[in-house]
Amino acid sequence: MDKLLSWFCLKSVPGIGNHLFKRLINRFNLPESVFQASAEELLQVEGMSARQVTAIHNFKIPDSVKRELARVDQQKVNVTTLTDPAYPPLLREIPDPPPYLYVSGNLDGSPKNIAVVGSRNATEYGITTTQKLCADLSAFGITIISGMAVGIDSAAHQGALAGRGKTIAVLGSGLNNIYPSQNVNLFKRISQSGAVISEFALDTQPEAHNFPVRNRIISGMSLGTVVVEATRKSGSLITARLAAEQNREVFAVPGSIQSFKSTGTHTLIKQGAKLVENAQDVLEELAAFVDAPKSIKHRDPNRTVRNLSLMTPEELAVYRVLSPYPEHIDTIVRKTSIEPGKLLSILLQLELNGIVNQLPGKRFVLS
Repeated sequence: MDKLLSWFCLKSVPGIGNHLFKRLINRFNLPESVFQASAEELLQVEGMSARQVTAIHNFKIPDSVKRELARVDQQKVNVTTLTDPAYPPLLREIPDPPPYLYVSGNLDGSPKNIAVVGSRNATEYGITTTQKLCADLSAFGITIISGMAVGIDSAAHQGALAGRGKTIAVLGSGLNNIYPSQNVNLFKRISQSGAVISEFALDTQPEAHNFPVRNRIISGMSLGTVVVEATRKSGSLITARLAAEQNREVFAVPGSIQSFKSTGTHTLIKQGAKLVENAQDVLEELAAFVDAPKSIKHRDPNRTVRNLSLMTPEELAVYRVLSPYPEHIDTIVRKTSIEPGKLLSILLQLELNGIVNQLPGKRFVLS
């Protein structure tokens, strides 16, 4: 408790933001030393003013800090500070890292992290693509970082968990206010195998202005950021911009040219983001930082060719009108001119062969 007190106190000094906090720690190593430093020593730190020096020397512990520390102690919440070995090492490098993080679960201090973000209102294509990509990355020891929002974020965490890998969720609220509320079970699963973290006080509400702020943590913890399904005004593009500013890699998964939900990702590709079709594309770009394999061994490039050669003419006709985007059974009937009863039988066989997935509402997609 005593150790954390000085961190919480320095954070609450008026005029001491994250940029200046980092400079003070770089100069004095610990918050206690900052409070003990002379005015002359403090003024040597870039950005310090006489007013801020006075605020430090006249500081008295506010009741809000005492209450927050009491809650941390009572709830047995882990708090990782900027100088702790478990603090994300890549995050420590950005200009304005959080002085400390509230943690549910465990941080291991690994830098082998990839952020995966995207639309809250994702398509089935976006969801399945994200889950597969993250499961594959997890198989190679990559930790998946995302924001636990509905849509692509949740799919990223789920994919990592399905791949029996680690994943870290960064909240735009306090740990006592899980947002969205329907992800409480996902919160528990992530905490068991990875961590859910926040820079915000425990009872902080999920206010809109918190989310762009937390995005710098998602990108800052990661070697690169992958964007899946983002419109031109998507908040995911903020994360991509922050990644570029932090000198990290930016990746984008292409979507349909007819889908407005991929206009943002296509813009990123035009601006130089690496196009991602599979985990190999990400691993190759980051080969200097991770043990990138020459190929993803469980992938068989001839599998699709063999499947096509074994299809009947009618199965092939159905296959050719399907895509990763859902098609309703009525649309498939119209495009293939196959009688509905027989078409359902063909679709069932394709599903049993692992070629097609059926979605609610009699919609079908390629697996």
